[in-house]
Amino acid sequence: MRQQRHGIVIYILVIWFAISFVTNLIGPLMPVLIEDFHLSLGMAGFLPFSFFLAYGLVSIPGGLLVERRGARFTLALAFALNLIGALAIALQPVYAVVIGGLFVIGLGMALLQVVINPLMRTAGGEANFAFYSVMGQLVFGLASFISPWVFQRLMARPPTHPGALVWVDFYWAFVFAFAALVLINQRLPLPQVELREDERMGGWSAYRELLRRVDVWCYFLAIVAYVGTEQTLANWMSQFLSSQHGLSATAEGADAVGQFWGLMSLGCLLGLLLLKLMDSRRVLALFVLAAMACVAAALFGSASLALWAFPAAGFCLSVMFSVLFSLALNSVPLHHGAFSGILCTGILGGAVLPMLVGQLAETTGLRLAMCSVFLSLAYIFSVSIWARPLVSNQTLPLSELLQRARRRAPATPAQP
Repeated sequence: MRQQRHGIVIYILVIWFAISFVTNLIGPLMPVLIEDFHLSLGMAGFLPFSFFLAYGLVSIPGGLLVERRGARFTLALAFALNLIGALAIALQPVYAVVIGGLFVIGLGMALLQVVINPLMRTAGGEANFAFYSVMGQLVFGLASFISPWVFQRLMARPPTHPGALVWVDFYWAFVFAFAALVLINQRLPLPQVELREDERMGGWSAYRELLRRVDVWCYFLAIVAYVGTEQTLANWMSQFLSSQHGLSATAEGADAVGQFWGLMSLGCLLGLLLLKLMDSRRVLALFVLAAMACVAAALFGSASLALWAFPAAGFCLSVMFSVLFSLALNSVPLHHGAFSGILCTGILGGAVLPMLVGQLAETTGLRLAMCSVFLSLAYIFSVSIWARPLVSNQTLPLSELLQRARRRAPATPAQP
């Protein structure tokens, strides 16, 4: 039974890896698709739009599907959608099919995001949920770092024949990977997932009650602003480095994207420490101001400055999503499951803002278009001012935190 449980946890971690790897391939792929399909920046903006629009459409229905049909059915449907989307792109790698394929893959990824946490809680046990959740985030961060690196290595290979699109090999690999996950999902003895009250989507009356509240809309827009900022930087930085500084999109650009996601994972560690020492609103304000400084350096500095400032911006973004989400849930006393669904719908910000940047870049240029992230960051900063959570995060003086750390540290063995 114990080995079986560990096998299911490993399976869930593999799913986390797949979600991150596939999602974070879009950023380094953007300049290549622009060149291969001869796209304008406006047309290129529809690539991330099609993917993240799916998140906005499926987050709430996906939660209802988990409640009514269970985890196994939801996973099977998600993998099937991922498989269909990847197969379409692999078989017919043209702009229109890539747009549609990314949308279908996005639908599958959104379903996976909905089901993965309650399944991990059930498989790993309530007592181990926090540990496995952190492990899942580390695997997610590792995949986001590896994805651009693997892309860089693949694109350095010569094509198999003249005119071949090297990046299509990724989507053939995804076809086989998702086919394998479909088979594993059918054979693995998954546990029956019983959703907690804060995981249930609730009835339509709960949504109507929540949507009458101004603070619910304000926090929803904060999630839109955050995901829009994150995806604008991740999806456009490689093209910016290529068009503004003449750097290779598949070398320096891919490296910058990988470092962006890698530093975002590392930034979470500093964020965890600061949240033990300071009010979450103050932490949010500090990280937003640092992110603004990094983005300004990336957009208006030299090429060498941009190469470290873009990844540094990822470090600064690291704590924003979790702080915004917790502030939101701690500010509303009821219907947390339904409210979580509304907040997750805000992931469609990753569709809207990158697309708007592409449209603006047609007339203003990419540098000025990317300045729109200052507006979204300013809105996130405003949350640190007007947020009034019913419950604030527990903080400790630094001296007490250090004392607790020393007490938990293993004792040094005595010398003979």
